[in-house]
Amino acid sequence: MKESIQFWRDDFGVVHIQAPTRDHLHWGQGYAHGLDRGMQCVMMRILGQGRVSELLRADDESERIDRFFRRMNWSHHFPDMDQEVRAALIHYSSGLNAALSEHWPWELRALGVPFEPWQPEDSLMLSRMVGYLTLVQSQEEIERFLVELIQAGCERAYLDELFPDLLEGIDMELIQKVRLTERVVPKEELWNLSIPRMMASNNWVLSGSKTSSGKPILANDPHLEINRLPNVWCEHVLIQSPAEDDETEQNYFMGGSMPGMPGILTGRNKHLAWGVTYAFIDSVDSWVEHCREGSYYRESEPNWRPFRRRTEAIQRKGKDDLIIPVYENENGLLHGDPEEEGYYLVTRWAAAESGPKSFKALLGLCDAKTVDEAMDLVKQVETGWSFVLGDNAGDIAFQMSGNVPKRPNGSSGIFPLAAWQEGAAWQGFVDPNKLPNEKNPECGFIVTANHDLNHLGAAKPITASMASYRAERIAEVLENQGDLTCADMARLQYDVKSLQAKRFMALLRPLIPDTVNGAILKEWDFTYGIESKAAPLFESFYRELNRLVFGESLGEQVFHHLWEETGLFTDFYGNFDRILLSESSLWYRGQTREQIYQKALENVLDKPLKSWGKYQKFTMKHLIFGGKIPRFLGFDRGPIEAKGGRATVHQGQIYRSGGRDTTFMPSIRLISDLAEQGCHTNLAGGPSDRRFSRWYDSELKAWYHGIYKQLDLGENHRHGRFP
Repeated sequence: MKESIQFWRDDFGVVHIQAPTRDHLHWGQGYAHGLDRGMQCVMMRILGQGRVSELLRADDESERIDRFFRRMNWSHHFPDMDQEVRAALIHYSSGLNAALSEHWPWELRALGVPFEPWQPEDSLMLSRMVGYLTLVQSQEEIERFLVELIQAGCERAYLDELFPDLLEGIDMELIQKVRLTERVVPKEELWNLSIPRMMASNNWVLSGSKTSSGKPILANDPHLEINRLPNVWCEHVLIQSPAEDDETEQNYFMGGSMPGMPGILTGRNKHLAWGVTYAFIDSVDSWVEHCREGSYYRESEPNWRPFRRRTEAIQRKGKDDLIIPVYENENGLLHGDPEEEGYYLVTRWAAAESGPKSFKALLGLCDAKTVDEAMDLVKQVETGWSFVLGDNAGDIAFQMSGNVPKRPNGSSGIFPLAAWQEGAAWQGFVDPNKLPNEKNPECGFIVTANHDLNHLGAAKPITASMASYRAERIAEVLENQGDLTCADMARLQYDVKSLQAKRFMALLRPLIPDTVNGAILKEWDFTYGIESKAAPLFESFYRELNRLVFGESLGEQVFHHLWEETGLFTDFYGNFDRILLSESSLWYRGQTREQIYQKALENVLDKPLKSWGKYQKFTMKHLIFGGKIPRFLGFDRGPIEAKGGRATVHQGQIYRSGGRDTTFMPSIRLISDLAEQGCHTNLAGGPSDRRFSRWYDSELKAWYHGIYKQLDLGENHRHGRFP
């Protein structure tokens, strides 16, 4: 099959693959991923299979990683695949295996990892990992945090302010009885992962009435963890050029792919462009189970029913196998030992057995010609995303995807129900036609930025989302302008003005004294450039304000852990801002808002000044050897000063999670004008995971300085043969 495929790199190292059929293209993309990102693919598979202790290292951290993935069981339970999806995954796997058998990464040889053929099911497993890790985990984290607040004695009135209109029917007395075996505030360091964390993103699309070209322009910049090499994304240009006697239309698709999976997840084809952000739909729930002697209680006969029990044997280098029991029932995974009588949580994710339907939809995007076709396709994706779409006929649209549980009437899903009560379980999933969507709005543009979009659908799938500041800032820039170009969209993707800061400063500015630091803060333009000295002043105030309001109730140590070591205040800061911006609140504990602001300001204003970039430093670390070998060998890159904040379009978040530093920034930027054939992109890294390749971090400077390349069909920009 390889003989019928042409491979070449363009001037930027991006692999172009040209072939006569879709099967050939899938094979070629697998081959390209195997050569450029083979180490990345294999490492992700090892993690997903729960085999770190067996194949990499046997220590406590690895054991925790393996326990997590074995419990999730994502490498099993694959529904039947239709012929199209199976063919795509088989050909992709064959190409990936051809590359790995020719060029097994030396890093894996050094670690003693043997070659094992890639299977179609491995790609399905990765799709589940991408859909859950950090994304769904963030929803699960805030739901678990609610349980911990209740068990810490937080009163209902306080909780209603933090989770407005979501707690109807909550049984706080029952939740106080639950034995938590896994906590948001753990007693030991959380496990560490080499897999990338997913989180925020922006995407927007303009109709031709707003653009200089008269055709839609679409922009997407997924905010993922970037302090690692290689990048999460790998860019490809795939060109289907049928033989002369084949009447199939020539097509192409280009943009960001995910190593280990075929297709283009964000990008465009000849007729259509698409971009994706995380939707923050609530697709994970917990229930309280009353357990004893390996069984759980139900009100109906039989009252006590045995859990399904499976045993996972984790092999460990130089040690005995670790045997762990896993208990499940119709509501999901049990967190606890059912042999010990007590109340425990079980948790279920709506897309735990996802894969084939999602692949069919995403692969179908490569052939879609209209936004109507694309909307019908992405409705079938089982994980929760917000797609924006534009076609060269001039239509634009937004469509949310994901399995949304049908819950008992009155239940929001953010708190656990008593599992034994009749009707407490899910009753299937919401009709995807009821999910939020929009087509050709009167304003001429659509924006999604992980904010609440419930108002656009009959179903209300979002219970807790990110704040709307980024979406509002993008809309603010777009709504009063016309004749917009790709260059305008590039400037907007690098925008660092914070509407969050603007709103807080409107309340804070009258309280600022006439000091040197006070003058700097008063005159701030709410931007988070690396030279700004006001931005770190405001951030010090904002952290102190959160500490004074929430630390008083949570406790200093708990607050410090939540702020410094979890994503809770990062992901759901809108929930906390709602209280901090309120004129009065129970959380103020008898003080006025002005008194708390004044105290927070006094505590931080006179601190020595540094520029924002000095606070915002990160190092891009190699996937395996990052931080473990001498810097002069060049596996790591940095330190790098980052612009942006939590609420800016160019997001710039650096914090600790799972015991290590993590960053959320634009991992790839794409801009597509449907009047053109290509798209404009830059990538935080480079095409290859090979440290000694010229393409290892070849785009890092362009990404940092806002320089975009153009992906096109590449005939005039062939750098050379691939590999």
